[in-house]
Amino acid sequence: MTYNLDIRQFAQDVIQQCEGPELLRAFYRAIEQVTVLDPTAGSGAFLFAALNILEPLYDACLERMQGFLDDMARAEDAPHPQKLRDFRETLERVGQHPNRHYFIFKSIIVNNLFGVDIMEEAVEICKLRLFLKLVAQIERAEQIEPLPDIDFNIRAGNTLVGFATYEEVQQAITNPEGNAPKLLLTEQEAASLAAIQAQAQDVDRLFQAFRQQQTTLGGAVTPEDKHELRRRLDALNDELNHYLAAEYGVEMKKRGAYAQWLATHQPFHWFVEFYGIMQRGGFDVIIGNPPYVEYSKVRKEYTVKGYTTESCNNLFALTTERSIALLSKQGRCGLIIPVSFSSSGALNPLRDVVAESSHMLWLSHFSNRPGKLFEGAQNRLTIMLYHPSIAEGRVFSTPYYRWDARGGERDSVFPTIEYTSLGSLSRKFHGLFPKTGTQEGVSIQQKLSNSRTVRHTITKASAHPVYWVRVPGYFCQFFLRPPKARPEKGGPERDRGELKTIFARDSRQQRALHAILNSSTYYQFYCIYTDGRHINPSDVYDFPLQMEKFDDQLLDELCSLSVKLEECAMTNTSQWRKSGLLIDSVDFKPCKPIIDEIDRALAQHYGFTAEELDFIINYDIKYRMGRDGGAGE
Repeated sequence: MTYNLDIRQFAQDVIQQCEGPELLRAFYRAIEQVTVLDPTAGSGAFLFAALNILEPLYDACLERMQGFLDDMARAEDAPHPQKLRDFRETLERVGQHPNRHYFIFKSIIVNNLFGVDIMEEAVEICKLRLFLKLVAQIERAEQIEPLPDIDFNIRAGNTLVGFATYEEVQQAITNPEGNAPKLLLTEQEAASLAAIQAQAQDVDRLFQAFRQQQTTLGGAVTPEDKHELRRRLDALNDELNHYLAAEYGVEMKKRGAYAQWLATHQPFHWFVEFYGIMQRGGFDVIIGNPPYVEYSKVRKEYTVKGYTTESCNNLFALTTERSIALLSKQGRCGLIIPVSFSSSGALNPLRDVVAESSHMLWLSHFSNRPGKLFEGAQNRLTIMLYHPSIAEGRVFSTPYYRWDARGGERDSVFPTIEYTSLGSLSRKFHGLFPKTGTQEGVSIQQKLSNSRTVRHTITKASAHPVYWVRVPGYFCQFFLRPPKARPEKGGPERDRGELKTIFARDSRQQRALHAILNSSTYYQFYCIYTDGRHINPSDVYDFPLQMEKFDDQLLDELCSLSVKLEECAMTNTSQWRKSGLLIDSVDFKPCKPIIDEIDRALAQHYGFTAEELDFIINYDIKYRMGRDGGAGE
């Protein structure tokens, strides 16, 4: 990340050029054992991508194994019969399949990929996509062999409901009321836990044999093998479901109530379903795009328990917390989540969970205007890359990226992505992660954060209002007179909708606020710390501003610039039609030179360097001054 390194290509190069079999052996064992999970797998897009990333690494390993064996065969001295025996056995297994690529894809599908989704239809589509990829490697019909059984890799169930760890099972058995942890277990409790542990180990042994039978031994799985594994797994799940249902207050004597709870909650016990992986500490890689659905919308169907992030009221927050619990301490997690993760006060519990458990956190942020990260998806998005640790962590961020889909810029977004360390700025402002990815951006916000805020400057009511349009475009539009809306067919005018108001103490302060809040200095603050969609009252109140330290010369200059800006806005006001109304709309692009003068005046007060002032004036300049730059959403 730091050196903009293509790590997959780097790993492939290391394999292809390694000079000793020990490194190759270690690498192959590592990629054979790496576990990749999508906790909300859907149709399997992320697992499919992981398959394509792992494939060239497998291929490079097998190619290099063959190279070592060829070198040994050409050696003058007869090699020891056991030398490189494991390489020879691996390549012999490859030869038992239609071709090398078939063997590689089959190995990855069976050994490396895991997914869970609450929709059974999505699970079946995911498995089908993986199978089609595998079958596509076959060149002739007579090469077809039985497809691997991955019913225990790609599972249907509720990621958010169920026991993830042994500790959660222990809690349910010994302390279902959630009181203080018990220091001593009763004999019955200890016996129950030991029995569950033993059953889980038996299931895992069967599961490992089930997988080995499909890869190492090359044999087909019999229906009896699968039936026995399913029978034991169902029995253990049934026992755990009873403990979990008790935590939900389900009366077990009422079979209908228990059956209904099972149908709606679809519990999935990670502790059992992936026992071996969880016993080793968790999954090595977790990737995905969790659902952006308000928890309140599914609460009638099922409820969750034990989540710190429940108050965030969104399934993506719950899924992120669950992913962290399922991740190995040496693992990596990458999730695509809404940008509100970084900038919404309501998601502070999720940021606490992430910050308290992360050693390295990389956040890249993407607007949805003018181009979208995913066509058809309107969300502003953050990609969170997470490395867990109990040590104090570091946070890195990108700028708030925009691009023009019409210009083909989308393809260059990721190759040119840049991060910078947030340092002390991380979570300094109301616990948020600022969306800034340059040293100038970090420095500017650090200088701004040393002052008081607009909240300490304004009053509750006065004859000196400042209005703003709640849904901005590329300019945060503040006015001294409210924009109007007029019926298209005639009638009395009224203030346009989505207007908010603050009140200054006097006319001079009103003018200064009008100038400051229209500045690019404020616009950058707004982009960095908000959802980028609305200018809420708190987004104005919390802007760092210590006006009592302004000298008369600065106040006079800001007031003069406010008059010029107001005149410019009036000159560039037109009307647009919506729902039978003619609504005032201001094009602020022609006013940008005046706004630049406001930023130059503020730069002297805040102590911005010439480079920082240039950064502010040119922030988002391409899109602000483009053909859509003056329009609101």
